[in-house]
Amino acid sequence: MVREWDPRTASSAEIASLLDTLNAVLAADLPRDPPWREISMREYLAEVMPGERRISWVAQAEKAADGSPGAILGHVHVLLLGDIGVLEVLVHPSARRTGLGRSLVLTAARRAYQEGFQSIGVEVVGDTPAIAFYEALGFSKEFVETRSVLDLSGVDWAELAEMATGIGAGYHLEFHPGGPPDELIDAYARAKAEVRDVEDGELRPSSYDPQRLRDSLDCLHRRGMKPYIVLALHEQTGEVAGLTEVVVPAQHPTRADQYDTIVVQDHRGYGIDRAIKARMLMELRSTEAQLAEVQTWNAQANEAMLKVNAELGYRPDREWCEYSIDVAELVHRIDAGR
Repeated sequence: MVREWDPRTASSAEIASLLDTLNAVLAADLPRDPPWREISMREYLAEVMPGERRISWVAQAEKAADGSPGAILGHVHVLLLGDIGVLEVLVHPSARRTGLGRSLVLTAARRAYQEGFQSIGVEVVGDTPAIAFYEALGFSKEFVETRSVLDLSGVDWAELAEMATGIGAGYHLEFHPGGPPDELIDAYARAKAEVRDVEDGELRPSSYDPQRLRDSLDCLHRRGMKPYIVLALHEQTGEVAGLTEVVVPAQHPTRADQYDTIVVQDHRGYGIDRAIKARMLMELRSTEAQLAEVQTWNAQANEAMLKVNAELGYRPDREWCEYSIDVAELVHRIDAGR
């Protein structure tokens, strides 16, 4: 049974059951990834940025013989942002190849169509069954990144400390747990806007407007995700010359997520990119005792950042792909195949 579901009002048992399915999927498809924890899971599923909406559904097994609710075997949500709906689908490995995944996608696609959205996208992890699933539904691959993972137990911290100080004269680094201070938000936004990469994927948009940056940081905190920022400041002008962002989620605190790393065009060639990322790792070592790994995503054409990551000890792990399809076409294809 597929039904619309609101994580804000869901029972604790339903949240726990959904978490069990998520971890079963990770164990089957990404066995080296850490399992997720229940802390702040409800908030992670419910909180969104201003102007965005997330609509969710679950597929639940029949009630048990004693009348207790059945387990959640599948979950889909569609995040409606901008001009695209972004899907996320989970199907317990025991329920795969039953048509459940198609039913969940169809349910979400129909709602996106009713809401007036013309296209729908999804992030798909390489070398998992999801690739064949979405391609069979007619999704087209639009963008590919490489995920790399750094195992902190193998880091040469003395060498990393040298990298963190290897920055050109006229710059200094600052560490800001929680996000940049408000007096630097405008300069921070300008740095991000100036080097906006038109080849970036659309499904994880960055924020280039000062107020949207504030909203983004607030949303992260509400979802149980701690942001950390390292800035390179140009001493003569006070401008943000470079920045790097890492988020430590309460749901998997042993593995952090790298967000944007940016060096403004006029300040490139001074070792800023490597220095800010090395400084970030040094700070995380002392502030996040549980942290064991950091994962990052890079466009395959971004050779400069891939080189920096390799110097820091990151190792390529998986392809991370963005797929999309016309919503009306998707609904038609699934209905025709039923």
